[in-house]
Amino acid sequence: MRSLTQIEIEALKAQGCTAEDWKQISVSDSFVPEHVRHVDFYGKVTLGCFNASLEVAKGFSRHSGISHSTLRNVSVGDDCFIDHVGLINTTDAASFGEGTVISTLNEVGDGNVMIFSGLNSQLAAMMVKYSDRSDFTTAIRTLIRQDIARNSQPMTTIGNRVRITNTTEISNCHISDDCVIEGACRLKDCTLRSIPGAAVHIGMGVICEQSVIYDGSFVLNNAKIENCFVGEACRITDGFTAENSVFFANCYMSNGEACAAFCGPFSASHHKSSLLIGGMYSFYNAGSNTNFSNHAYKMGPMHWGILERGTKTASGAYILMPAQIGTFSVCFGKLMHHPDTRKLPFSYLIAYGDEMYLVPGRNLTTVGLYRDIRKWPKRDKRPAHGKNSIINFDWLSPFSVGGIITAKRTLEALREAGGDTATYNFHDYVIKNSSLKKGIKYYDIALRIFMGAVLKRHTIEPPKSHVGEGPWSDLSGMLIPLSEEQRLVREITDGTLSSIEAIRAELVRLHDNYAEFRWAWSYSLICDYYGLKEITPSDALHIKADYIIARRAWIAEIRKDAMKEYELGDVDISLLNDFLHALDEEEKYENDLKYDM
Repeated sequence: MRSLTQIEIEALKAQGCTAEDWKQISVSDSFVPEHVRHVDFYGKVTLGCFNASLEVAKGFSRHSGISHSTLRNVSVGDDCFIDHVGLINTTDAASFGEGTVISTLNEVGDGNVMIFSGLNSQLAAMMVKYSDRSDFTTAIRTLIRQDIARNSQPMTTIGNRVRITNTTEISNCHISDDCVIEGACRLKDCTLRSIPGAAVHIGMGVICEQSVIYDGSFVLNNAKIENCFVGEACRITDGFTAENSVFFANCYMSNGEACAAFCGPFSASHHKSSLLIGGMYSFYNAGSNTNFSNHAYKMGPMHWGILERGTKTASGAYILMPAQIGTFSVCFGKLMHHPDTRKLPFSYLIAYGDEMYLVPGRNLTTVGLYRDIRKWPKRDKRPAHGKNSIINFDWLSPFSVGGIITAKRTLEALREAGGDTATYNFHDYVIKNSSLKKGIKYYDIALRIFMGAVLKRHTIEPPKSHVGEGPWSDLSGMLIPLSEEQRLVREITDGTLSSIEAIRAELVRLHDNYAEFRWAWSYSLICDYYGLKEITPSDALHIKADYIIARRAWIAEIRKDAMKEYELGDVDISLLNDFLHALDEEEKYENDLKYDM
């Protein structure tokens, strides 16, 4: 960088520019003043060169430059287009949105997630899950502060090729290359982090304060976020408001609101009357007028819950926290009594007035589940080089199948204890006799599909390691043996993992070894289920035959569910036929394992 020449200063003055002190303005060697007009400079400002044109609308380009704007203590990169911006500013003690500790889940808690530009869903999930471990919390926050310090810059920075137009105020912000800000009201203490091919877009009427917004995300149309982290390829729009919340890979939020919400990958809420509060979600879809109550009694909004992977809430659903909902469940009506259905995943929870019913395993055989497990991988909008949060799309995994094993045993124990009665009680929820029998059947179908699918991915040789044989965890999108997750926590706490990069590298390594860990868990399951000491070739043929029978039974149940929806009269016959054709094709290619898990 160099100082302005006197000729350049006179040219800028002639073009309507002013400066508190022209000596505080630094420019790149190739800077020319031609495209800087009607700009007021205060404090220390650095400017790149403005040689290229940028497309500001489809088919319409403008030459880069700065016009009708005020800059104070700002660094501007090359070939930016900044037009009609009230103030771009840096104040004392700016945080740029990093280092803030927010309270997710427990709205009035001491805070559990520290926001910074290197955050991903796994780091955030560990911070929440182990927030009661003060030694771990101290260690992880120390590493985060060190990471922030290594990458910090003292004043507002605007990267190369950034486009900012018709915006009222930008204060204390780091704005990466290629970001677009159009018509925003206010950005204050924020970091907008882009990578090539995945720029951040901020739109009309948006207010962002004390937040970090990640690669390829859009915050548009009068959305308001405060004390939030917005991860890769998220979309927050249409007046959605959020505070003290985190959103990770491919979340979609519009119209409603979120408070103290932990929205893991593929969480979605589309409706004005929906409120996500005090909950942890992933692969979640909120129906219209979904609501959660975190005031269980009168001690304040301190109660919270977890909706495990793949849960849905129907229109008008209400869940009284604290609550724990098992994987891939569907919730209908006003669910009281603090439901805990982790032992019965893939279930329907249904409220009829004061009666609460549970239909175990029902969601295993629905069109909705079948469509969901196919749509999520296709809807991952992140570029290959920009996958910060780790996502494993397996719907049948050691984590979910571990829940299925528990569920089958739970139902069998209920039947044994209650005999052949009309109904059974489970945590204040009623299970009908017919539902219990079908639940056992559906869970067994899923077990056989999983075991056969895993076996076809491996030789029948025993696993090389015992890692993975115990319980598993879903760490906000990443499927990991609980023993390895706990080892990570220990190594962060004792300093073995001494940087954020080291932690992220270890998470990637564990994810890369998922198949081997899964085989260790599955081998034990298969031997236990079939009463084997080891798997022989003849055993493998038997297991494969069971897999084919189970898979065909599963597809037949989904076919029945599709026909039931068609008979309601809302589905066009061509849509039904296309869906049934897809099921027929699936039966033909039983060695195609793409969606078995």
